[in-house]
Amino acid sequence: MSLSTQDLSYAYGSKQALKSVSFTARRGRFTALLGPNGAGKSTLFALLTRLFTSAQGSIHVAGHDLRRNPRAALAEMGIVFQQQTLDLDLTVRQNLNYFAALHGFSGKDAATRIDAALDRLAMRERAAERARSLNGGHRRRTEIARALLHDPSVLLLDEPTVGLDAAARAAITHHLHDLASADNLTVLWATHLTDEVTPDDDLIVLHQGAIRATGRAADLHGQTPLADWFLEQTKGPA
Repeated sequence: MSLSTQDLSYAYGSKQALKSVSFTARRGRFTALLGPNGAGKSTLFALLTRLFTSAQGSIHVAGHDLRRNPRAALAEMGIVFQQQTLDLDLTVRQNLNYFAALHGFSGKDAATRIDAALDRLAMRERAAERARSLNGGHRRRTEIARALLHDPSVLLLDEPTVGLDAAARAAITHHLHDLASADNLTVLWATHLTDEVTPDDDLIVLHQGAIRATGRAADLHGQTPLADWFLEQTKGPA
């Protein structure tokens, strides 16, 4: 078990953004966190990454309690936020070198890690290109490669395909499914798009701050198309 929450709640003043959220994302699996806009996905990610803290509930990452041992827990995570964060004036390799230095990697160790991460995302041939010249899909691949530099066991991606065309979205989701199984990664992928979820994925449906359903996607929606089933799950109050 690489990532779990138990009874996690959070409020913005009088507005309850998350309500007793409990789930487990398993190692070697692609877990889709599916919810409409405003469901609480970004608030949940802010708590998982310790941008926000809450006294209500708990988060465990690779066996580490995030509240009691934040440094060890955060070291196990790679994070790709919704907003792109590359320096567009630097090359792909320079962006990764900068991040490697922040983690204390240098010299041959940094170069080896960067090459391995670029290979995992099929980006090695673009290493010398400036980020500004890349299309949206390749910029996202660069950010995912960057998030993998320190060999995390958990990879968090908050709506990473926003603004990408259908082909780029499909390519990246396919690649992340492969990474989860091939590298034994825990992948938690937040999205509001049902076509990014495959039948074998672990699925968490979040609506108005509460979990509506968890399980294997195909088992949850059965013979009903996922998009139709999802609409039914997110009707009305949570």
